[in-house]
Amino acid sequence: MFYGDPLKNNRITVLGGGSFGTAIANMIASNGHPVTLWMRDAENARHCMEVGENSAYLPGYKLDPRLQVSADLDAALAEASVVFFSIPSKAFRGVCQQVAGLIPAETIVVSTVKGIEGDSFKLMSEILAEELNQPRIGVISGPNLAQEVADGEITATVIASADQAVCQTVQDVLQTAFFRVYANSDRYGVELAGALKNIYAIAAGMAASMEVGQNSLGVLITRSLAEMTRFAAHLGADPMTFLGLSGVGDLFVTCASDLSRNYRIGYALGEGKSLEQAIEDVGQVAEGVNTTRIVKEKAEQLGINMPLASGLYDVMFKGGSLPRVLLRVMLSEQPDDVEFRVNR
Repeated sequence: MFYGDPLKNNRITVLGGGSFGTAIANMIASNGHPVTLWMRDAENARHCMEVGENSAYLPGYKLDPRLQVSADLDAALAEASVVFFSIPSKAFRGVCQQVAGLIPAETIVVSTVKGIEGDSFKLMSEILAEELNQPRIGVISGPNLAQEVADGEITATVIASADQAVCQTVQDVLQTAFFRVYANSDRYGVELAGALKNIYAIAAGMAASMEVGQNSLGVLITRSLAEMTRFAAHLGADPMTFLGLSGVGDLFVTCASDLSRNYRIGYALGEGKSLEQAIEDVGQVAEGVNTTRIVKEKAEQLGINMPLASGLYDVMFKGGSLPRVLLRVMLSEQPDDVEFRVNR
C-alpha cells in the first residue's frame, strides 16, 4: 500500500525526460508530491534546473520549482515509492535492467509507454514483470497529448492494474482539477489499445495530407477501431476496453490532432517525404512506426486480417504508392472491417 500521507512521506520518480515524462512529473510536483525527473542527458538536466524549462521537448513550458531534475539514476530512485517509466520502447528493457537493483520488491511501477517490443511482442508492463523484483504494476493510457497536459487543458487518462491499491495510489498522485484519472482492471487491453492506435494515427495523418473528405475520415477511424479490436481480442484482451477512454477515446484524438507525433509522421509521408525525412521532421520518437511493422508481422503469423496495418506497412517499408494502397484497402471486401463481432 501507499503508506501515510503521500504528500509528505513518499517520493515519486519519473524515468524519461521526453515531453510526456516531463509533463506528468511537473504535474506531480504541482500536486505537492516530492518528485524527481530522471533523464539521460546530464547537460539537459542541468539546463532544466537552471532555466526551469525542458526546452528540448516542451519549449515555453515552465517547470514547477519543486520538481527535481537529475541524470543521476541512483539518486533519482532513492526511497522512491512509485516509479513511472516514460522510456521509448526500444530502450525500455535496457533501462529496466539498469534499475532492477535499485527498485525494491513491492514498489509500484507504472508504464506510460505506448509501444511493443519487436523481438518478443511484449508490452512494457510484461517487461517490467520480467526484469524487476516482484513489482506492483500499472499502466497509464488515454488521450493524453503531452502539450495539452502541460497547458492544463481538461483531459483524462486510465490507470490499469489488477491491483486496486495501485490504481488508487496513481489516482492520488496524478489527479488534478483538469487531469482526471479513471481505473480499469484490464491492464493488457488498455496497454495494447494505446500501442495499436498509433498505427492508425499515421494512416489518418496521411489521409489528412491528401485532403480526403470527412466521410472518408469517418470510415477510416471506424475501420481502425474494428481492426485493432479484432486483433486485440484474438490476443486475449477484453474488446469492451476498446470502447472506452483508452480505446476509441485515444484513437480519436491521435487520428485528429497534429499534436500527435504519429499523425505528423503520416502527414509528412502523405506529402511525399520519405520515412526517414518524416521521422527527422518530427524530431521525437513516434512509436507507431515500429508498431506497424511489429503488428503486421504478428497478424500474418496469427492469420488475422488487418488491411489497414498491412497497407500502411507497404507504404512505409516497401515503397508502395499511397494512392494505390489506399484504393486497394478501401475496395477490399471484409465483413468485419467496419464493426467488431464478439462471437468471432
